[in-house]
This record gives sequence, structure tokens and C-alpha cells, in this order.
Amino acid sequence: MIDRDRFPVDPWRLVETRYSEEDAGVTETLFAVGNGFLGLRGNYPEGRHAHEHGTFINGFHETWPIRHAESAYGFAEVGQTIVNVPDPKVMRVYVDDEPLSLDLADVREYERSLDFRDGVLRRRLLWVTPSGKEVLLESERLVPFEDRHLAIERMTVTVRNADAPVVINCQLINRQDGQDVYGGHPHAPGATVDPRRAERIEAERVLMPQEHWQDGTRTALSYRTASSGMSLAVVADHVIETENPHVHRALIEPDIAKNVFRVEAKAGVPVTVTKTISYHTSRSVPTGELIDRCRRTLDRVLAAGAASVFEAQRRWMTGFWDRSDVRIVGHDDLQQATRWCLIQLAMAAARADGWGVPAKGVTGSGYSGHYFWDTEIYILPFLAYTTPLWARNAMRMRTKMLPAARRRAAKMSEAGALYPWRTINGEEASAYYAAGTAQYHINADIAFALVRYVRATGDVDFMAREGADVLVETARMWTTLGFWRQNEGEESFHIHGVTGPDEYTTVVNDNLFTNVMARFNLRAAARVVRTMAEKSGRAYRDLVDRVQLDPGEPEAWERAADAMYIPYNEKLGINPQDSLFLEREVWDLEHTPREQRPLLLHFHPLVIYRFQVLKQADVVLALYLQGNHFTDEEKLADFEYYDPLTTGDSTLSAVVQSILAAEVGYQDLALEYFEHALFVDLANMHGNTSDGVHVASAGGVWTALVAGFGGMRDHDGELSFDPRLPRDWPELQYALAWQGSQLDVSIRRDEMRVSVRSGDPVTFTVRGVSHTASASAPAIVPLADQGPVRPGRPTMRKYSSMHREDGSQLEPTLPPVTTAIPIVADDLVERSTDPRTLD
Repeated sequence: MIDRDRFPVDPWRLVETRYSEEDAGVTETLFAVGNGFLGLRGNYPEGRHAHEHGTFINGFHETWPIRHAESAYGFAEVGQTIVNVPDPKVMRVYVDDEPLSLDLADVREYERSLDFRDGVLRRRLLWVTPSGKEVLLESERLVPFEDRHLAIERMTVTVRNADAPVVINCQLINRQDGQDVYGGHPHAPGATVDPRRAERIEAERVLMPQEHWQDGTRTALSYRTASSGMSLAVVADHVIETENPHVHRALIEPDIAKNVFRVEAKAGVPVTVTKTISYHTSRSVPTGELIDRCRRTLDRVLAAGAASVFEAQRRWMTGFWDRSDVRIVGHDDLQQATRWCLIQLAMAAARADGWGVPAKGVTGSGYSGHYFWDTEIYILPFLAYTTPLWARNAMRMRTKMLPAARRRAAKMSEAGALYPWRTINGEEASAYYAAGTAQYHINADIAFALVRYVRATGDVDFMAREGADVLVETARMWTTLGFWRQNEGEESFHIHGVTGPDEYTTVVNDNLFTNVMARFNLRAAARVVRTMAEKSGRAYRDLVDRVQLDPGEPEAWERAADAMYIPYNEKLGINPQDSLFLEREVWDLEHTPREQRPLLLHFHPLVIYRFQVLKQADVVLALYLQGNHFTDEEKLADFEYYDPLTTGDSTLSAVVQSILAAEVGYQDLALEYFEHALFVDLANMHGNTSDGVHVASAGGVWTALVAGFGGMRDHDGELSFDPRLPRDWPELQYALAWQGSQLDVSIRRDEMRVSVRSGDPVTFTVRGVSHTASASAPAIVPLADQGPVRPGRPTMRKYSSMHREDGSQLEPTLPPVTTAIPIVADDLVERSTDPRTLD
């Protein structure tokens, strides 16, 4: 999947040994650096030939009116799009007044690497000029985790074999409001229409210039967004270190600033320029104050020296790997890709600090920088079980959005709160309601993540002060969205007109995933409220005052949960994805040409909606998240039915399929799905890595390792394990934080070892048997096997002879493409396909 000559295996680095323009967008994403607040794409310092010159700040966005072709009440009205903030990456080099341009230069040596041990992007290349001068260029780029408002660019130029005039031209450029003079833009005319990309803002300007100035080597630019009113300041300072004679000159305009260093370089004498940049943003603070904040940040950093920032970064990363690393013994290629995924999670979430985690982190503009359910279902597990503080910060984003969610519920004629499907500022920004607003399950996803976080950490204080409000308001929404039915004296609770995780099946009745997760939401809210009433009287009374809680509500929630309708088909022995799913035709994925994938780019939604075909695992995801409510037999039957119908067109799918495949015994298939997810971006498996990292898939990689192959579950707050180690993996090791204790888990084919590195003893089960591990006594559990083993993969062939309730056959077909009127009754009379002969 990967050119290993160009990208060699290194378990602690992503390394590129050859420059190429052909996949610039992909490598810009792969070599991006960030800290959850600020992100810099892996553009070259020369500032030329980029797919997207991206610099992004989490949450910094512009708004714009959504223009619906046909509008209706309650449609999202205002779009939100992340803004490309001023680019600090440009440090152009000239030797003998000739510019370095990698597409034309004679480059004899080249290496670019992202080092996982310190999070620093480095590049080293040897350029031989037309006159034969050997120029060594070494650069470093860092966005530190300990100081989220900071970025550092460092360039060292050494002319090895001759004296030469050298120029290093450092720039800040507002690219949001201007075209790249060197060409290249992902939204250029003729580009493929892809809904996964960001909307392009059509306003004349997005960033309105405010104060700008230069003072010596220090430069300041500041802006206010035209519509959302957010403010931004960026200040950069420059330090040159060399024994060569040099001069400095500066230039500034509202959208560009330059600091140019002219050096009379002697042979072998290096020139180093360090560019330190600070960004501060706000929803409303004047830009002058933000500039002052930037100045203070730079003053502090420059007083300590840039070297101290690099040292602090390495210490920070050491701690990160100590609590987050997953080791796949004997497979350096998988190890490299796993660590790349894990560092992407840190770069997306570590310093989000109360903002959400965008679907692409801060590596690209894909999905417009929006927050989805990705955070709660795919990213929060990694955060909660490795660095709980980050999980708490991510959950606080949702508690802060509660007022907006209440307003949205009222607009949608529901009680309580309804969280937006996609958003930055808390308001719904999904213009296509069928695959957006209709995904009401996001309420339950948020509730599930909140409960999981508290169970994993024991942070009942957060639940009492903020989380309980979310549980109450989301539970209230289900009670008004759903309704009661009676059949033969039995009551059942139904939820209609919703879309589950599978966006190839929309606006359906009784979507299984939605109903199962809503049931969890209702029960969790009732349980938390009752526990607070019994154990935390003051906190309970405060909650009652905040949400105007009626004492009878918890009982009503539990009654609805107990009566929740869960679809099941006796004839097929499976849980239908929704009430009418089995009535649809079955899409023949096996014979669908590869050039027609993903389906969403080649078929109208209505064509797709008529078939049994899945964009991503839906029922299967419910089987994992709520696995304690399904039997082993139900899980196997459901997996075998839905797996052949799942396209995997969503990068959220493979990790879930891997987990369930491992659990039910399709171990080779589990590894296949895992490797697909693992290399989604590194091998550009979905063709859109250029738009940014698939952060949720990266989070899912961790879950597939720990919960899939590692067999970890925490149903009802009980820690349990049932390992499924792949046959050619000698050992899997991972760290786990559980209720204040730090665990080290090791799985081999014949035993599992759990050690407590710090904290209290931990009790858990392995295949139903209870064990306890402590700091002084690790638990060593013999393993007889790695679970059931089933060959191959499920297909729809086993169902082709079966019939629906109406007697029709479950036979896979493809969407018809007709050039003539089809014969519909040839058993009665032979009809012509010529329309002129028809009655």
C-alpha cells in the first residue's frame, strides 16, 4: 500500500526520502504538525506548489448564509467554515539570487521526517546550484503542546564549498483572501465536487485587516472576520545566528509581512534563522489586546530561548507515550502506522481546551472544521483511557453548547435539548437534513461518552456540576420524539423519522442503533438523577433548580427505555437496521465496479436509499457499544448479514467491523479491516487524505487494538477482557488508565498480564473470571486460545435462497440502467420495447 523506498519503515518516525509534487496534498496532511489549538500543514518553507497552504486554529471560523434551493421551516440557516489564518511557514532561500524551487532544483540528498518522539517536523536536503555550489538546508517546525499559542520555524543554511550571497525571506501571508501566486487550490475550477470538502466562502473578504506594524525583527498582523466577528492576531519575531556579515530589512502590508535577511556567507559557515510565531484569537476581544497577548507570549519564549521549547516538547512527548503507546511486537510497519495515528490524536485534541475536536483536527479544511459525533464515539475512548483531562475538556465543549441545543430542540418541536449534527459554534450547520439533523442519535452518543468518561475516571464531580444537565435534557428529547403503541396488550416505545450512522439509509422508522442508544441515554439519566438524590443532596437540589426537574421524570424515562422497540426478524434471525430495511432490494456490492466507489460520488442519494447497502457499520456499531444487550449468537448473525452489505465508504466503518469480526471469530478479516483503517491516510485509501487527517479513524485504530484484539470492554462500568490476538502477532502491549490507576496490559497467545504501574489495585474479569492486579502483584492469566476462529468472510450467497415476509427473494442486484422500456409481464404476453406499440 505504501512505497517503502520513498517512505521507509521506522517505528518512531514517518520518513520521506524523495520529493514529489504528484501527491503534495497527501504529504501536506501526513507531515502536518499541531497541538489541538493550532495546526500547520506540511507545506514546504519555500511556499510554492501547494495543494492547500493551510494554517488553522480550532474554532476560528466564518459564518455565511446557507442558500437552500427550496427552504423549509427549521432548516439550518447559517453555515460555519474554519478559516485559513495567516501562513507563517514561508522561509524562502536564495543563493546567488537564485531561488530554491524543489521542482526545478538539483537536489542530491533529501529527507523529511515527523519524529513521533518529539513531534518535530524536520527536513534536510542538499541542493547543488547551477554554478556548482553545494547548499545544505536543514529546517525544523514545531507547534508545542505546552504552549498552545506558539509555533517555531527554524532554518539553517550552509554553503559548503564556496562563498555566496544568501537571502532568507521570512513571510506572514494572508492566504484566505488571496490566490496563491504560485498556483494550486483544492477548489479550483473543474475540481471534483466532493461533499467531504469544505465549503468555499463566496464573500469578497473574510479577514478584515485591523492593526499591523513592524518593530525591528518583530511583525504583527491582526484581523476581524467579516461575518462571525471573531478576532485574530499573529505576531512573529526573528532571530538570526551566524558569524557571517548580514543585514535585515522589513516590509509590511495588511495581508503580507516580510523580514528579509541578506547574508554574505562564507564557505562552511552556517546561517540559522529562528522564526517564533504566536497566535491569539477571541470571539469578541479587540485585536489590540490580542496583539498584546502575542507579544507577551513571544517575550517569555525568547527570554528562555527556543531550545527550551524543544526540550519541553520532548519531555511532554515522553509522558504522552508512557501513558498512550500501543506496542505490536515484531511488526515495525504496523508499529510505525499505529504511532502515527496516536500522535495525530494528540495533535488534534491535546490543547483543544474546551473547543471540540474537528473531524480533520487542525490538519486541513475538510468538513469545514466541524465537530461531529466522531469525537464522542471514536476519539473520546482514547482520551478517557489515556489522558482523562483531555476527555473532560472535550466533554465541556458539549456542556457549553447546551443552551444552543435547547434552542434547537424547541425549534424542532421537541423538549429538552437536541445537539447539532455538525457545528463549530453550537448551532446546526448541516444543510442536508436527511443525513444531518435527522441523525438524532448524536444526543445518545454524547450521553454515552459522558457516562463512559465518568465510569472510566470516577469523576463524579463533573457529572454533578455539568454532565447531569446534559443527560436530563437529552433524555427529555427522546420522550417527546418517541411515541407509544399498544399491540395485543403490550406497550412499545418507537422512534420514527430518524437517520442512523449509516448515511446510505435515511429518515427511517425504528433505526436499531438509534433505539438502542436512546434506551441507554434514558436509563443513564434516570440512574444518575437517582444516585445524586440519594448520595449528593445539595448537588441534586442544584440540578433540580438548573433544569426544573420534575420528580416523576426518571420513572418516565425508565418506562420508555424498558418498552423501547428493538427490531428483530425471526425468519432471518437478525436485527433489521430499521423497520423497513429488509423490504429494500439488496445492492450487489460484489459486482459493483471499483470506479463507482464511493457510491456517494456516483449515484444520486435516492438511488442509494432504495437499496440495502451501507455506507458504514450501523447495527454492527450498536453490537459493540451495547454488546451486553445482545447474545453471542445475535452478534454473529447480524455481523454475517450486514458485513457483505457494508461499502466502507466511510472511514468510520473499518474499525468497528474489525472489532466485531474479532469478537465473533473472523480473525483474518478483523486484521484486514484493521490494516485498512490503519493506513487510511498513510496510503490515501479513500482518496481524500489531502483534505486532512481522518482523526476519528485514527481514534478507532486505538479502539480496534485495545477493544478488538485486546478484548477490553467496560459495560456498566465493569472492566473486562476477552483477547483476540492475531495469529502472527507474538505480543500486544498497551497502557490503560482506569479510575485513577495506571495499568500496563500485555497479551500473548498463552497468557495475559495486567500490572498496576501506579494507583490502587484494580479488579477485572477475563472471560468471566475475576482477577485483581496491584502495584506489588500483577495478575497473570493463562489463555487457552484466542477465541473462536472462522475462515474467510461472510457473503450474501447464504441469503440468496431466502425470502422476505412478502415472499420476494433476497437476491443481490445493481441499480438498473435502462435504454429501453423493460418487459414487466412476459409470462402473460410478449410486449414490444417500442413505446409506439404500447397502449
